[in-house]
Amino acid sequence: TPASGTCCDFMLSSGKTSLLCVSSRTPVCSLTHPHPIPPTSIASARPIHSHPKQSYVVRLHAPSERLRLSARVATTSHRGKPARRFINRRIQCTMSGGSFFDVLSKEACKKNTLLCVGLDPHSKELKENTPEAAKEFCAKLIENTHEYCCCYKPNAAFFECFGASGVEALHQVIALCKEKGVPVLLDAKRGDIGSTSEAYAEAAYKAANADALTASPYMGEDSMEPLMRDSSKGIFILTRTSNPGASDIQSLSVVDDSGNRAPLYESVAKLAQRWNEKYGNCGMVVGATAPNEMVAIRKVAPDPWILAPGVGFQGGDLGATVRAAVRADGLGLLLPVSRGISRAKDQSAEAKKLRDAINDEREKAVVAKVAQEKAEGHAGWTESKKKLADQLMEVGCVKFGTFTLKSGLTSPIYIDLRIPVAYPRLLAAIGEAFLPLLEGLEFTQLAALPYAAMPIGSAVSLAGSIPMIYPRKESKAYGTKADIEGVFKAGEQVVVIDDLITTGDSKFEGFAKLESGGLKVKDVVVLIDRESGGADLLAAKGYNLRAVFKFRDLLAYWQEQGKLTPEQVKEVDAFLLSSVKKV
Repeated sequence: TPASGTCCDFMLSSGKTSLLCVSSRTPVCSLTHPHPIPPTSIASARPIHSHPKQSYVVRLHAPSERLRLSARVATTSHRGKPARRFINRRIQCTMSGGSFFDVLSKEACKKNTLLCVGLDPHSKELKENTPEAAKEFCAKLIENTHEYCCCYKPNAAFFECFGASGVEALHQVIALCKEKGVPVLLDAKRGDIGSTSEAYAEAAYKAANADALTASPYMGEDSMEPLMRDSSKGIFILTRTSNPGASDIQSLSVVDDSGNRAPLYESVAKLAQRWNEKYGNCGMVVGATAPNEMVAIRKVAPDPWILAPGVGFQGGDLGATVRAAVRADGLGLLLPVSRGISRAKDQSAEAKKLRDAINDEREKAVVAKVAQEKAEGHAGWTESKKKLADQLMEVGCVKFGTFTLKSGLTSPIYIDLRIPVAYPRLLAAIGEAFLPLLEGLEFTQLAALPYAAMPIGSAVSLAGSIPMIYPRKESKAYGTKADIEGVFKAGEQVVVIDDLITTGDSKFEGFAKLESGGLKVKDVVVLIDRESGGADLLAAKGYNLRAVFKFRDLLAYWQEQGKLTPEQVKEVDAFLLSSVKKV
């Protein structure tokens, strides 16, 4: 373990570089400039951007941009028997391409910025009122600011007012942004019936080559779907805008799906959250002039990116906006500034000043949100989940000492999840605990990996009336000579059930047998994630991990219950961090 306050570079299995920091109080993981990485699902904490002189206690998780899962549950039958089937629409993304929000996250991390520069060539700011002057105005702004922003936002109206030559100038301006490698959000606020929206998508994404588009959701999902159909593009739907008259309509009280009354903007935010889960590329426009409304919106839509216009000439409060909108991973917020930079004597210096001011507020906001998450920890656990955690400790599923794991790592703790087979009620409780994690996944059978997971898989199967199969550890040399036991058809998709995950290497043999049998494997659900790099390795190979328990949450709960000493927790926590480094 590094000495207190020191840092060391290490490579994640995904090939991205991160930084491991250890403070005097507790091990922490932080991202520090100039070595930030895009959000990546590595084991035990959520990556954030932080100032080089600071490090924070954080938890890494798979970010919402990486994988989108809906939670639509349908009742169907399996070979004549009632069964649950969980359906989803999956959009798998990679940081080298993928959705607009993946690209945006990468750019924000690379440059350590949430600044979005608005390209609004007002006629009063142009040398002459021509499309050529508008292009020249934007070209200068792009040249002076591209180092400090993660996105450009040209407003279509300032170009369309010139007619066809203005539209051509807009396309040229977008091309200049692309030459600098900066994503482009076209501010055009589109939205119409399906066929018209398809034409809008064609115009924005193909003709103009924009990466994203602002849109009006007033006509519903069928009007937005053509704009979200291409997962490499993104939209920001008008939710609560920054103009003075926004409350005329957006604050009207409406009845939501549950029969409760709420402002219209909250209903729109819920739609954004739902569409983002379904399509993976829906953000929101929420004005910085309405910080209280932004707080309410973030509560009902915690994941989508927010475009927050209004800082600067419209009087929006920068600090309040960042506190309300930024996610605990330090992302999820775009702050567009146009006139505040374009009218500055030194545009480059002003852009840098704004980026730094945003980052100052971001650091404070992230520290507060991460601290809140850490304080809440297991507070959100149900009583049954707490009871299950108690039982795992009581029956000896967790042992302390010096143990050599299958991965070769030497661990101060050993988790033995074969023990529950001797406790039928405990095993049944484990089966029930898996069911919520299966919601939103598409599969026809469970696939339990031998041997420890087979009784657990059976418990899940019985609890949810879900068919189960399993790959054999050794090929069968007699009878059917099957490598996979159970009833299945090639082409079907299974969800893998296992007891726990450490580095993740041991899973791939089982995956290979299932896939060689013609089955599809996308999702893995385990009882305990040891947070030793396994989630990151699976994600790098295209698999998604869910866990009933994250091991650090268990440690915190057991310490609170007096079952572990602070010294034991500290030793295990240090091991988890060091094991991620080795992976």
